[in-house]
Amino acid sequence: MPSLPIVNHEDYFAKIGDDHKFPIKKFGELANYLIKNKVVNNFHKPYPCSEETLRRAHSENYIKNIKNKTLDKNGVKKIGFPLVDSVVQRSFTATGGTVLASKLAIKNGLACNTAGGSHHANFEGGAGYCIFNDVAVAAQYLLDRGLAGRILIVDLDVHQGNGNSDIFKNNRNVFTFSMHSKSNYPAKKSISDLDVELDDNMEDKQYIKLLKLYLNQLNKENFDYIFYIAGVDIHFNDRLGKLKISDDGIKERDELVTQNFFSKGIPLCGVLGGGYNKDFVKLVELHSFLHQSCAKLL
Repeated sequence: MPSLPIVNHEDYFAKIGDDHKFPIKKFGELANYLIKNKVVNNFHKPYPCSEETLRRAHSENYIKNIKNKTLDKNGVKKIGFPLVDSVVQRSFTATGGTVLASKLAIKNGLACNTAGGSHHANFEGGAGYCIFNDVAVAAQYLLDRGLAGRILIVDLDVHQGNGNSDIFKNNRNVFTFSMHSKSNYPAKKSISDLDVELDDNMEDKQYIKLLKLYLNQLNKENFDYIFYIAGVDIHFNDRLGKLKISDDGIKERDELVTQNFFSKGIPLCGVLGGGYNKDFVKLVELHSFLHQSCAKLL
């Protein structure tokens, strides 16, 4: 049996301060969880993303400002992380991780990163805990290398994938689909190819029904590659969520998306997306549903 290729690196952890709202320890704990629960035996290790590859989705000026830690105060505030060495290293390595996972998915049908989904970063800068937009970088990499022709980004994070819709707004080869909380960040939404806005406190039944409806619609298109941003901040106990999706709802969602495309033989690269659960142990378990649902299919 082929096993699911999963990408991980110890540099996904960064020193942002113990009292920071962002649960930075989740990446290492997720790796431990996946090993302990035999979802994976060993990880694929990425190299930091090259500047050349990053320039496919970000301005040279912005990349240099991150690398040299010369980004202005406003830019740093918008991102929400201190611009220290380990944060810089993390942003290059996690992006490299999604690029590596995107290539592994072509060979194996499915592959996942244990980070990624930094969908608020656009061409000119970062925002909302996102420095480089790893999915946009990887998507452009695949297109430029002729490894994919028409890419679909399925973004089911609770927040709109505004960075992806900005970066690809004039690109006919990338279709952006974002199903997100209407009243949540960012306050000013951008325009995806397909936006589905969800009302506060939506529960499993309605959520899954909507997802099935839109997946059926997307199945009529001719995509040959999928990126799946599997944010778990739709959970009822998430600090930043506003939706009321249960553990089972998230598990069903992940199985639905991965099965839908895998059964059609379309390569899928899964990335983490957001998750700010009040219960850290639960957060790690919820994030693992992505990897478990992919592993089951292989």
